Amino acid sequence: RVLELEHPSQNVTLLDYILQVDHEAERIARLDDAINEAIQEAPAHMKAVVDALQALRGVAKLTAITLATEFGTFARFERTSQVMSYTGMVPSERSSGGRRRQGATTKTGNAHLRRVLVEAAHHYRHRPRINQRQKQLEQTLSPQVMGIAWKAQQRLHRRHWRLSNMNKPAGTVVTAVARELVGFIWAVGVQAEKDAASAGALQ
Repeated sequence: RVLELEHPSQNVTLLDYILQVDHEAERIARLDDAINEAIQEAPAHMKAVVDALQALRGVAKLTAITLATEFGTFARFERTSQVMSYTGMVPSERSSGGRRRQGATTKTGNAHLRRVLVEAAHHYRHRPRINQRQKQLEQTLSPQVMGIAWKAQQRLHRRHWRLSNMNKPAGTVVTAVARELVGFIWAVGVQAEKDAASAGALQ
């Protein structure tokens, strides 16, 4: 804002860029407020799932909301394999004669869902640890949810580095981690729905 360029036309262009950045910042703030209001107005079981999913590494509020709304009800899936298929994170099959080979991921599910899963999977390259957000969540979430989240950190970190040390391409490594992350997300979601149902029954 204090920068003065040599030519007046350059300053006009710079001011236009600054105003555009301000506009986008205000837009993001409005959308964040709308998301927070939507969470407060959501059913109790949905809020419980959103809170619980944030116990997982790489899953902050916006990602948790995306997962909760895109999956709907986690209890409708009976097995982890069904959840993986729903996201399109399972490998395709290439058969020739009597031989069966695995190909690239099918990508038949929700593309937006796959994007946030891959973004979250990148975080598991770091060593397992409990961050400040997770420490705060420990006070309100069940030990079962926190246990699943910690197990996910340990397993997925090992998985990431095992595949990396095998010189697998980075995209293959992250996709494999994201595929396993889906299983932990499902486990957390199911547990959170059970906890919410139990809390509702006690009231």
